[in-house]
Amino acid sequence: MRTLRLGEAQLGDRTVELAGLLADTVNAGASLGFLAPLDPEEAVTWWAGRAAAVAAGDLAVWVALDAGGRVVGTVGLSFPFPGKPNSRHRAELVKLMVHRDARGRGVARGLLAVAEEAAAAAGITLLHLDTETDSPAERLYRSAGWTRAGVIPDYAADPSGVLRPTTLYYKRVGAPAR
Repeated sequence: MRTLRLGEAQLGDRTVELAGLLADTVNAGASLGFLAPLDPEEAVTWWAGRAAAVAAGDLAVWVALDAGGRVVGTVGLSFPFPGKPNSRHRAELVKLMVHRDARGRGVARGLLAVAEEAAAAAGITLLHLDTETDSPAERLYRSAGWTRAGVIPDYAADPSGVLRPTTLYYKRVGAPAR
């Protein structure tokens, strides 16, 4: 697996592939903010809408590429600054997803490590995320050293439309905050 951080132009070039990944992941049951079946055009529109945030530096997106150069996974970091000066030390891990046919090969763990390392290199000292409670993703985060902060009941609908709880996690990375 090879990982690549996407700039605005590269995100545009990979929008259709990323949309296919998003649709595959949602249609497989992952709770990523969409209902199944996810329309491919809705997925394209969503990814195209991320370009401005990538260009502004408010969102960093990495992709995992298989040996043939196909996108098989992605992860993002969402930065709350410059609009929140008291939050410059933190970022949110967002949209970690792996295509169904690439699961079980360490893709998610590799993407998670890339995002954590990049966050630390950027001066981020605290990462946070939310994930559906009791999902396979929860096991990944716990095994990667993330700390459970708590559960919010009925936080979001899963892809079938059923309200589910979400678990909040955080992880300290990089140098300690001042």
